[in-house]
This record gives sequence, structure tokens and C-alpha cells, in this order.
Amino acid sequence: MYENEIYSETGSSNGTSGSAAAGGEQNTYPAYHPASPAYGGDFSQDGSGHKKKKKERSGRGMGVFRKIALSLTLGLCFGLFAGLGFYTIQFGTRQFMGGEVAQSDERSEDRGSADSEEKSDPVNTIQPATAQVSSSAVIAQIDASDMVEKVMPAMVSIVNNYTEVGSYWGRPYQENRASSGSGIIVAQNDEELLIVTNYHVVEGTDQLVVTFIDNSEADAVIKGTDTDMDLAVVAVPVKDLSSDTKDAIAIAALGDSDELRLGEPVIAIGNALGYGQSVSGGMVSALERELTFDDGSKGTFIQTDAAINPGNSGGALFNLKGEVIGINSSKIGGTYVDDMGYAIPISAASPIIAELMERDTRTVKVDEEEKGYMGIQLQNITEEVSVMYNMPRGVFVYSVEPGTAAEAAGMKRGDIIVKFDGQRITSEDDLLDILQYYRAGETVTVEVKRLEDSEYQNYELEITLGKNEN
Repeated sequence: MYENEIYSETGSSNGTSGSAAAGGEQNTYPAYHPASPAYGGDFSQDGSGHKKKKKERSGRGMGVFRKIALSLTLGLCFGLFAGLGFYTIQFGTRQFMGGEVAQSDERSEDRGSADSEEKSDPVNTIQPATAQVSSSAVIAQIDASDMVEKVMPAMVSIVNNYTEVGSYWGRPYQENRASSGSGIIVAQNDEELLIVTNYHVVEGTDQLVVTFIDNSEADAVIKGTDTDMDLAVVAVPVKDLSSDTKDAIAIAALGDSDELRLGEPVIAIGNALGYGQSVSGGMVSALERELTFDDGSKGTFIQTDAAINPGNSGGALFNLKGEVIGINSSKIGGTYVDDMGYAIPISAASPIIAELMERDTRTVKVDEEEKGYMGIQLQNITEEVSVMYNMPRGVFVYSVEPGTAAEAAGMKRGDIIVKFDGQRITSEDDLLDILQYYRAGETVTVEVKRLEDSEYQNYELEITLGKNEN
């Protein structure tokens, strides 16, 4: 085709230059003559006898052909080297990114060839991409909106207003502070609405404010705590709730965390960062995960990759049935590690919650002359002292006064009080604050640690409180 196009300019189809110029005669030359085509001559004579350069149509045609061939050759070389460079860059990227590019390519090949492969070959039909799907992607495909809408009325936000006491450059100071947490409505009786949360959410409180789903607020008081399980039950007087709030709220259904399976989808709801109730999803990452805390105590928890952030503490971990299967705690690991949140298993927490709900709600401080008295002198055990001397955190009994309630119950000098009526004691102030709600004549259980044979043994002492006669 190209030759036809080129030669059409001259009217010759064979590309030879052996004919004379128009109007001239034909000349014949020996094979060795410079003008002979066989010798490669370029000249012929016109009618006047002058030499004239011939128009070599065939030479020009071959030159164009050579240019085209050269261009094609250069193009092929460029493509070859470009492909080689691209492959080199891709190979280097694989090595640098730990094979991620290669894995992506493999997944593409698997998807592209899946239809053509024989289904009888179990190896070839495996698609690695399935194992790479994150739990958040799985949860995103589950419509839990109806379930969330059903359980949300049982969720509350809790604000703990407390006083921070400390020292700065040796000068004591006090500062009013506030922290946010979450809670779950678990019961209601004629007088109280009962809410479970984490102990650390309500610890050291001066005032607790609960916000319900209709954005109404009410003051709450601590009904009971269990510091070992990091649980607390707070109560809101029913009389303080409006009829609209009573209609809006709901009681949460407690499930069975013993029936959980690894990989089971879960939904976490809580007052994340104090912004209000929010929902996050994930799956059960581990069961019966045992953790050890700074004070040496241990606990067993549900581990999940659902987002559990500060403010989620005390909120609920739900299964897809809308049952509470755990109580979230952002205090345990969630603040420091992504995709590792922990929840107290509800099956372990339920008996404790039931016991705390049965306690008397102490909202009124006893008059000074009626206040209960044990008859001991105390000394704080700081965290530094506890670590240095391997002592339990609590209050050290420096002396026991003769003839007092403490002596009658068998308390000894050197005992370390760690609990009073089930409530954790870490300082003398903790114990004095609690005693403000107990009258003389009441009997309470005081838990102490006693050093025996180089080890601290646990004792529970039943103490009938007396009066301070001084």
C-alpha cells in the first residue's frame, strides 16, 4: 500500500530508472560505467549532452520505507524499555510495601479467573480477599437501626461533678472538675430508677447528673459500688421524673455473655467524649481476657474491636438481639490501643448488680452526735508506699482504741482497711465520707488485709458501730 502511494507520484509502478528523459534517446552503458545502474551511477545525459541527476523514484521509496521501519523499531524499543522500567518500579514497590501490591494483583487475578476455574478444585476457588474484610465493614452491612432504636431509651449520660484536691509547688489547692460517662437503666421500683455504670465513672463524686433520651436531667445518688468489678448502681428518685420522661425511658434487657462466640457482631452505645449517645460496631475479638491492673488486682473481660472511647465507660455492649452482654470500660486499654476495647461480661456482673440494687440508698447525712464510730487511728498508704513496700492500697490502722467497736470486732494494729460495707477504701477521707451516712448501732462488714507469714491475708470483720463519747 505504501509503495503504491509513493510511486503514484511518478507514474511508474516498477520503481526502475532505466528509461530516458522525456524527448531524449535511450543510452546503454557498460556494467562498470559510473552511470550504469548496476554500478550505482546517478547520472544520465539529456538531449544537450549535459549530465543531469536522475530522480531515483525507487531510491526515495526505499528511503521512506527505511524511515518507517526505523520508527517502528524505535517504538518497539521504547515500549520494551518502558515496560521494563514499569516492572522494575512495581517490583521495588512490592518489596517496600511488604507485598501489598502483589497481594492486590493476586486478588484481582482471583476475581478475574474465578468463573473460568473448575469448581471441583477447592484450592483454586479460595479467594484470599474474604479473609481481609474488617469487622467494621461487616457491621456496616448489617442494619441494626431497629435494634438501636429499641434499646436507646435505656441508655443515659452521666456527668460527675467532683473536687480535685492536690498540691502545686507544695501549696495545696482545690479545683471543681467534671467528667462524663454512661449508664444503663436496669430496674425501676416505686421509689427509684436504678442505673448501672462503672465505679470509676462516679468515684469521688460531689454531684451526679443523669441525662435521659428526652434530654431531661435529674440528680442521682450512689446506691452501691463494687470496686473490684468496677461497678456501681446509682439511683434517681422517681418523683423527680416528669411524665414525659417516664414514657420515653425503657428498661434494658440483660443477656447471657456466656453464650458469646468469637466473631459475633456487637454494638457499643455510650456517651463518647461527652458529646452524647453514639453507636459503634464491631465483633467479639476475645473472650475471658484476663487483665492485671496497677494495684495488682485482676479481672476477666470481653475484648471487642468496637470503638470504646472515654465517655463510653458504663455504657452497654449489645448483641444483635438488643440484649446487654457487657458493660463497656474505656479505662481498660481503650484509651491507648486502637481496636481493643473491653467490657465487663454481664453474666459475671449480674449477681453483683442485683446485690447492689438491694442496698439502702443513703442520701441523708447523719447528725454528728448520731454518727457511727469505730475507734481507730488511720494512716494513708500512698501509691508510692504501696509499690515500695508491696502493700495493698487502703488505709493503715495505726492504733485501735481499747473498748471500742473495732476492738470488739477483732481489728488489730497493722490491718489495712480496703472495703467498708462493700465500698472500696483508698484513703482516710474515703472512709470518713462514707461514715457520714451510717448511724451508731448499725452493723457493717469491713474488709481488711492482714500480714501473716510474709503474706497479706483477707479478713471480713462484722463491726457494730458505736458512738464517739469524746
